[in-house]
Amino acid sequence: MDFTLFPFYSLDYSIIMSGDPGGIDQVILATGSYDHTIRFWQAHSGFCTKTVQHPDSQVNAMQITPDKKHLAAAGYQHVRMYDIKSSHQNPIICYDGLNKNVTAVGFQEDGKWMYTGGEDHMARIWDMRSRNMQCNRMFQVNAAITSICLHPNQAEMIVADQGGCINVWDLRSDKTEQLIPEVNVSINCVDIDPDASYLAAVNTHGTCFVWSVSPAKTLEGIMQLNPRRKLDAHKKYGLKCKFSPDSVLLATTSADQSVKIWQTSNFQPLSTLKLNSTDPADPPHGWMWDCAFSADSQYIVTASSDCMARLWNIEQGVVKREYNGHTKAVVSLAFNDTIL
Repeated sequence: MDFTLFPFYSLDYSIIMSGDPGGIDQVILATGSYDHTIRFWQAHSGFCTKTVQHPDSQVNAMQITPDKKHLAAAGYQHVRMYDIKSSHQNPIICYDGLNKNVTAVGFQEDGKWMYTGGEDHMARIWDMRSRNMQCNRMFQVNAAITSICLHPNQAEMIVADQGGCINVWDLRSDKTEQLIPEVNVSINCVDIDPDASYLAAVNTHGTCFVWSVSPAKTLEGIMQLNPRRKLDAHKKYGLKCKFSPDSVLLATTSADQSVKIWQTSNFQPLSTLKLNSTDPADPPHGWMWDCAFSADSQYIVTASSDCMARLWNIEQGVVKREYNGHTKAVVSLAFNDTIL
């Protein structure tokens, strides 16, 4: 495995080669595991810089705030906010009193508000500028929420649930619409590309549905979705679908131990990233639970059941870095290498 330094993020390569802490500090990688810990990593070297105990539940989902100062970790009946740069382990803010597992968390692009969703069927919006840490808007769906993404216009929220529904919530008008791509088949992840051209959803059958997105026809309307492609992406349980920052690629992850990369120009497969062991005594690497693209769309980080996170070069299809330290499955990650 190649462990030489390489420019996998959108920073000047000479900065990384020189070891400038200012450049390296621009890259944030955190992993959450069933071992009830969150680990922060020096992404270029694979060194763990901080381990945070998360004893009261597993970590279901994580997101870095737009200013890259804090990490939100969603767990059972709570969301914890951690100071990324601090050496202290305790969260600085606790959003408690939620029902059941919180399965989705994210932020408005300026960090003005946070959104969450969970098994209690509720999508919530939290004002990050308020000190009372109270939810100020809610939207109820008919089944446990599995995934939420926010339209680049910051005004439409797409909520996926276990009942197989994609719920579009217009935050301006409070209008909602439903889309059911396959009846009674749980949607595990939904994502919209940064150009707002495509919406993708992957379900428990391993199928990935793609729609073309167009603006609403009226000022008070909701975005228009037109079927574009049905991808038989995986033969086992589909887990995540993520678009690359340049909107050129779509990644899908699965219980079949692989990440598949698709070209959005024609939604044909570009590559399959999979760990193949030649030793029959080796255990299977397990589910690919989560993934995140680098800012330049050339690399992708994955989280898997074998207690590891990995950084892949997409073009070469090879692992460039391993993040080894968890003692149970790594099920969520947060990665941000953009320059503020």
